[in-house]
Amino acid sequence: MNEIQLKYGCNPNQKPARIFMADGGNLPVEVLNGKPGYINFLDAFNSWQLVKELKENTGMVAAASFKHVSPAGAALGFPLDRVLRKMYHIDPKMKLSNLACAYARARGADRMSSFGDWIALSDVCDVPTAKIIKNEVSDGIIAPGYEPEALEILKSKKNGNYNVVKIDPNYAPVSLEHKQVYGITFEQGRNSLKIDNSMLENIVTENKTLTDAQKRDLVIALITLKYTQSNSVCYVQDGQVIGVGAGQQSRIHCTRLAGQKADNWQLRHMPKVLNLPFRDDVAKPNRDNAIDVYLGDTPEDVIGENVWAETFTKQPKLLTKAQKQKWLSKVTGVCLGSDAFFPFGDNIERARRSGVTAIVEPGGSIRDRQVIDTCNKYGIVMAFCGLRLFHH
Repeated sequence: MNEIQLKYGCNPNQKPARIFMADGGNLPVEVLNGKPGYINFLDAFNSWQLVKELKENTGMVAAASFKHVSPAGAALGFPLDRVLRKMYHIDPKMKLSNLACAYARARGADRMSSFGDWIALSDVCDVPTAKIIKNEVSDGIIAPGYEPEALEILKSKKNGNYNVVKIDPNYAPVSLEHKQVYGITFEQGRNSLKIDNSMLENIVTENKTLTDAQKRDLVIALITLKYTQSNSVCYVQDGQVIGVGAGQQSRIHCTRLAGQKADNWQLRHMPKVLNLPFRDDVAKPNRDNAIDVYLGDTPEDVIGENVWAETFTKQPKLLTKAQKQKWLSKVTGVCLGSDAFFPFGDNIERARRSGVTAIVEPGGSIRDRQVIDTCNKYGIVMAFCGLRLFHH
């Protein structure tokens, strides 16, 4: 098939719309169910590249959760412990594959942002993964294939209209990319930059030690940033993204936004949060929203005298600022990547408060010395990869 007609473009008034191969060849994708739209395919092709590169680099299955052409989360297929299962609303007795764990982690990084996500899987979708997806609010999925039973499970979503796309894993795009803006054609070489441990060799701080786990997580951060709308910053821990700041005009705003998401992910580990007394009839999206508000600056919006009974069986106690700070003060081992240089040391100060101990960024700022000195103040190890990763 050379083209697929779409209902409309980014918005309903933007017609006609289609995806097609300009060279007259066949598209590398097949729609197995549903009718994906313009933004769906933008998410699909960006997210597929991300998980494909994660798999190629690490040798592990990978998954991503995308919204509006940026990842809300991405992860490798490490097993889930009891706490993560509870955080991600997964039955402790449910049998999970490595791929299912990867998606649960990707979705679990920022469940508020992942609501209605597009999913990408590095490997053939199996039944355990499909069962998790069935119980989440999602727009569609792209994968190199589907087990027959898994495909039937996915087809049953959204009254049979769930978008399921199969992609040829061997497809290799042309080296030149084109796009039009205001009727004018832009051309550039495709960003085929290979990201691996060699990008971590130029360590510029007094601390020169990077563990294998840190190297893995820094590479995950860089690959994620490669497909995140710029400016962007990414926090990673234990093989999964825990906070992405995307599309911000200011670097420090990226660091703060992603850092707050990372902090919320850490705070969700707290017994007080894990054991919030939700009513049985409160759906998962509503629970996620309530947790987000509970951890935020206006918890009274969900635990106040006049509203708590709408969500909980008994009124939860306030999680104080001091309690949150005490928990976060013990967090360590977080890795951070930035798609361009940090212009000021304030980014390091903010990252340090989220437990960051290793950083990778391009370098090249006139204030590199200040940024390095700030890392040295806290014993943070930082590598300059020397290459910018802007994506638009």
